[in-house]
Amino acid sequence: MEHEHVGSGGKLRLALGLTLAILLIELAGGLLSHSLALLSDAGHVLTDVFALGLAWFAVEQSKRPADQRRSYGYQRVSILAALLNAVTLIVIVIAIAYEAVRRLAAPEPVQGGIVIATALVGIAINTFVLMNLRGGGRNLNLRAALLHVTGDVAASAGVVVSGVVILLTGWLYIDPLLSLGIAALIAFGAWRIVRETVNLLMEGTPGDIDVGAVTTLVTRTPHVTGVHDMHVWALSSEATALSMHVVVEDISLGDAEHVVRDLEHRLCDGFGIGHTTIQVESCHPCGEIHHGAGEHNHPHEHAVFTSSRPAPPRAARSSAPQQ
Repeated sequence: MEHEHVGSGGKLRLALGLTLAILLIELAGGLLSHSLALLSDAGHVLTDVFALGLAWFAVEQSKRPADQRRSYGYQRVSILAALLNAVTLIVIVIAIAYEAVRRLAAPEPVQGGIVIATALVGIAINTFVLMNLRGGGRNLNLRAALLHVTGDVAASAGVVVSGVVILLTGWLYIDPLLSLGIAALIAFGAWRIVRETVNLLMEGTPGDIDVGAVTTLVTRTPHVTGVHDMHVWALSSEATALSMHVVVEDISLGDAEHVVRDLEHRLCDGFGIGHTTIQVESCHPCGEIHHGAGEHNHPHEHAVFTSSRPAPPRAARSSAPQQ
């Protein structure tokens, strides 16, 4: 995991530097050509700079070890950063849509040649960044960055088409119309990131985990007769945790420990679940408490234990002087 974080940090730093260059180029080109589509793409790139910076910060923070205040470490910083990235994208979408509607009502002249040249430069640099960021695995921030850059390539390609249409036909409406298309593309990507990060923050079951399949794997483990109170959640986009109660046959403590080790290996190999908390029950399984997803494990605060057996008499205190 440490090796993966180091690689992710290097990729994100390189992508951040190149994206800053694209931002400056497209901003200058958009101002010179008066192209809203190019300025919209520059606005998207601005969010990419912010997104990549936050992603790099999140990767660096996730390297920090666990401490007494945060026993799970700082892995969830990456989730907060991804959510903030998506929110900034939504703000940019609103700004682009507003300006596009205004220009549809009053089109402005656009220099098609500058638009094409600037967009082609952006495509070239973004394609290199895209190839560099590939292979990020399940890292949510790398996936978000990859989505940003992919959207940039698509948007820049559309900007090239816009410039060609303006040069050949002089039809200025293509510029705001394309801007609305770019805004829709950004909004789609932002919604996907928001949905996934909210699920992670709500400790929902990760989308790639089938709880039914996990239950089947557990119940088919030797010596296991039942399972309940199972919860699966994500500590981050790369780390999944599980807790459950397993009912086993009447076996020795040593054999029960072997069952737990077997379950840990099965869950890690089959589902990538690396953090497990397994409670073993045999003689007195507590399944009758109706455990289930979302239910409290045990109503400890309301439990009152009584006994029908009389309490033994308290020993009388001796009044004899101690020797």
